[in-house]
Amino acid sequence: MVATEVPRWMDPELAALRELARDFCVREIKPNIDRYVANKQVDRDLWRLAGKVGLLCMSIPEAYGGGGGTFAHEAVLIEEQSRVGDTSWGAPLHSGIVAHYLLSYGTEEQKTRWLPRMASGETIGAIAMTEPGAGSDLQAVRTSAIRDGDDYVVNGAKTFITNGVLCDLVVLVVKTRPQEAASGISLLLVETDRPGFRRGPALDKIGMKGQDTCELFFDDVRVPAGNLLGGTEGQGFAQLMQQLPQERLIVALGCVAAMETALASTIEYTRSREAFGRPLFGFQNTKFTLAEVATQTRVARCFVDDCLHRHLAGELDIATAAMAKYWASEQAMHVLDRCVQLHGGYGYIAEYPIARAWADMRVQQIYAGTTEIMKELISRSL
Repeated sequence: MVATEVPRWMDPELAALRELARDFCVREIKPNIDRYVANKQVDRDLWRLAGKVGLLCMSIPEAYGGGGGTFAHEAVLIEEQSRVGDTSWGAPLHSGIVAHYLLSYGTEEQKTRWLPRMASGETIGAIAMTEPGAGSDLQAVRTSAIRDGDDYVVNGAKTFITNGVLCDLVVLVVKTRPQEAASGISLLLVETDRPGFRRGPALDKIGMKGQDTCELFFDDVRVPAGNLLGGTEGQGFAQLMQQLPQERLIVALGCVAAMETALASTIEYTRSREAFGRPLFGFQNTKFTLAEVATQTRVARCFVDDCLHRHLAGELDIATAAMAKYWASEQAMHVLDRCVQLHGGYGYIAEYPIARAWADMRVQQIYAGTTEIMKELISRSL
């Protein structure tokens, strides 16, 4: 194993949670990853089981059915899920992103209506931003929600939506004033059993194949005006900008845990695999490559842990969150590529965890804001 420092945000309670999360991931997720990949989604029962043992919405107050913890509690589960090699289960988005839109901006009625069901796993959450013609430029979304009496009438389409196949509730980015840019954006809570809502089939991705990612379509879907997040139109863009740093920190945490997992498994592989009569680890190229990878992984861990510490203190700014997401995702792809190389031909075989991890890693530089957008955000702070 590679020695790692205990992060300063850890405490005895979080250490105990790590044991629970690790046991859950090893027992309930790891044996089923191949089935998730084949089905392009996890089992719905996994959500309910996680809710039963208290692993959903851990950073949501107990008054709304959550665990009453902090984002550090979510971070522990994110890391343990990554360490068993799973990218199928969309719990980080459900608990760390969707639930926090409701907690931060929802009316009291909205929070008491949906958060307890999200914490129990009865309601699965998704957020729908990206459209076929609008990705990083959120001001260009075309999905509309036009007020008609006591309802909004929603029309449009979203794509690349995580938890899209199984979700029961969507935080939907819409234009309530289509002629305006940022000031015309609102967030609408849409239940997926409403007439006019439909889902496309799970998308066939090159990685993260077990994650239920799909397109969502809205054809004259009528949604009560009471489902407008926060109750005031035109607040959506500001709400998105305030929550995106946590989303990007989630990506960075997953990347670092994946780097550590890949490094540990590659060290084990190179010590056991022989070539020309000695272990691969005995060759200077192998040792130097692993030294490089270990250094990159340690630096990434220190930086991301510092960002998490800042976030817990309410001090993580937009630019630093962008740095964490950009740096961790780029370094993780480099680390996984080096680890695949050290596995030789086996690194290209899908049944090997290192191959699957390499394919899963590529999208980290794209979603939650591309590397290019992260650099743009960072440059604005200079």
